[in-house]
Amino acid sequence: MKERKRRGSSTLLILVGTIILIVVTAAVGIGVFRLYIGKFNEVSEGKTYDKYYVMITEDRKDAFWQSVYQGAYETGLSENIYVDMLGENLSHDYSREDLMRIAISSKVDGIIVAADESEQMSALINEAVDAGIPVVTLYGDNTHSNRCSFVGVGGYNLGTEYGKQVFQIIKESESKPVTKVSVLVKSYAMDSGQNIICSGIQDTLDKAKEEGKEIEMTLVSVDDANAFAVEEAIRDIFMEQDIPDIIICLNELNTTCVYQAVVDYNKVGQVSILGYYDSDTIIKAIDRNVIYATVSIDTKQMGKFCVGALNEYHDLGYTSQYFTADIELIKKSNVHEYLEGGEEDE
Repeated sequence: MKERKRRGSSTLLILVGTIILIVVTAAVGIGVFRLYIGKFNEVSEGKTYDKYYVMITEDRKDAFWQSVYQGAYETGLSENIYVDMLGENLSHDYSREDLMRIAISSKVDGIIVAADESEQMSALINEAVDAGIPVVTLYGDNTHSNRCSFVGVGGYNLGTEYGKQVFQIIKESESKPVTKVSVLVKSYAMDSGQNIICSGIQDTLDKAKEEGKEIEMTLVSVDDANAFAVEEAIRDIFMEQDIPDIIICLNELNTTCVYQAVVDYNKVGQVSILGYYDSDTIIKAIDRNVIYATVSIDTKQMGKFCVGALNEYHDLGYTSQYFTADIELIKKSNVHEYLEGGEEDE
């Protein structure tokens, strides 16, 4: 009997200790951040801003997100608004949800968040809106929330473009009874935008039957929480006997990792890659005929749209529900334009 009481007491102490630790960690995070944003308007010459917006993404160091942020930051400065990539200057690596809570508690003027369709994200967005903070969802939407606007890409059109490129690869390559196409998708998040892209690909490939072509499309789940997890998942694909003929990547990290795997496993010319984004690495891989094509998104335009939507909401009380960024296909035939552009920038 005494033994049971001891065990019960120990369990209770552990539970109470855990709760206290969570509360203290959150409180410290909010305290540090409040101190941090208290200084955001004390820039160099005592510059002050009219509004303070924050951007929240999963991988702040990713070139794609850095480019989107740059577009938002520059647009903000032109209108005397400071846009901050939240979490970049904090010592602790807070989750996207933790950063949302910190932003809400700190009473920022607007939130730009790379969202998903989870209930937790819906609740956090609604909490921010209830607190008088407008929220713009970026790239990943949350359709069940009270967000004021969504900034992204035309998912279905993007999927259709990928499907067209699959047909082009089949035309240019040796005829096979069945062409195997793998699409790398996120494994841990509900993403309506990702689903729409896949629908566009599938609908386009379904037309292959009319032309007598057999194409098998499979979705491969990849945990892209970090680069190591992605590398492991992609390595598993290349360790299998039945390697896909075409791999479609829906983000920059997957594109780069698949490119490296094709080189490492000596599959150049055997596996065609349809990538995402136009980083220097991806552009050079197209020039070397390792990546067949990639989709370039006007990331700075996305950042500009986010700030514009928040400003419009503050001024008018409403804004457009959707903003769609421009996209462009880069392949061997036009890659020289991007290489030359990169050389000029340097």
